[in-house]
Amino acid sequence: MDDLISVIVPVYKVEEYIKRCIDSIINQTYKNLEIILVDDGSPDNCGKICDEYAKKDTRVKVIHKENGGLSDARNAGIKICKGKYISFIDSDDYVDEDYIEYLYNLIKKYNVKLSICGVNVVWKNKKCKQEKILKSECLDAKSALNNLLLHKGIEISAYAKMYLADLWKNFEFPKGKVYEDTAVIYKLIEEASTIAYGNKKCYYYIARKNSISKQNGFNKNEEDYIEHTKNMLADIKQMYPELEISIKRFELYANFRILRMLIFTNPRNKIMEKDIILKIKENQKEVFFYKEIPRRDKIAIVLLNIGLPVFKIFWYLYTKITGRN
Repeated sequence: MDDLISVIVPVYKVEEYIKRCIDSIINQTYKNLEIILVDDGSPDNCGKICDEYAKKDTRVKVIHKENGGLSDARNAGIKICKGKYISFIDSDDYVDEDYIEYLYNLIKKYNVKLSICGVNVVWKNKKCKQEKILKSECLDAKSALNNLLLHKGIEISAYAKMYLADLWKNFEFPKGKVYEDTAVIYKLIEEASTIAYGNKKCYYYIARKNSISKQNGFNKNEEDYIEHTKNMLADIKQMYPELEISIKRFELYANFRILRMLIFTNPRNKIMEKDIILKIKENQKEVFFYKEIPRRDKIAIVLLNIGLPVFKIFWYLYTKITGRN
């Protein structure tokens, strides 16, 4: 019999999206599933909807708990899951019907503890595109982390991955923190030693305006992002000092991300903006001429050097054209 796979779905204030998410899991081609819906004290009808699915499908288990945040909800699912493997799906996202089967087959094909698939980011005005040529490969931890740092297929997110459950014995998401993926996923990649990556985009990430990671402006949540990113880059540098240029590239990307939020925050924090710009310019020349750098980074560097007002105008126009928040 095929291995039992636990799918953990943290649920909070996603009444508009939750049914599509659960339906996409229930209708998987891989049937031996334990579907754990963690109602994280959602104030809408999400808890009721989850219970309705549990009545219709015996594979569905529902946890009702006080609100503790995404990290706490995922941890609660991990604690009770019985599957040999675990996959996380966010409750406002959805997956292709062969999502689980694809990730599971990658694990079996390469005999690894962790597999990763591609992600389609669904923006308001952008159509999803599948890769023209589907391929997969087995990567050691260093190569996988390098690809993560360069955004070459592998993302820092907990979703779009399948993990051997035993990998989580010594790890958990940091409680009371957001951007929890950044704090722990790189550690899981190192712990797994080798990973399987397939570029088929089976996971659909919905870029919502009011989601935690897409809120406009700089807010307290971003302090967690800065802390987790700093710790991650320091750890990777200690493990693999030869990845220094890729580490600098991710640091530059992270600083640009913070800068984009700061310039659309009222009132403007000019002191912090100046500090971030100085950090960007410190390594921009070395990163700019690195052959592996994404084109968007080069464009951002050029625009910022023309002037911050130009950078702000181009970013504003880009968000309007694409529907990106």
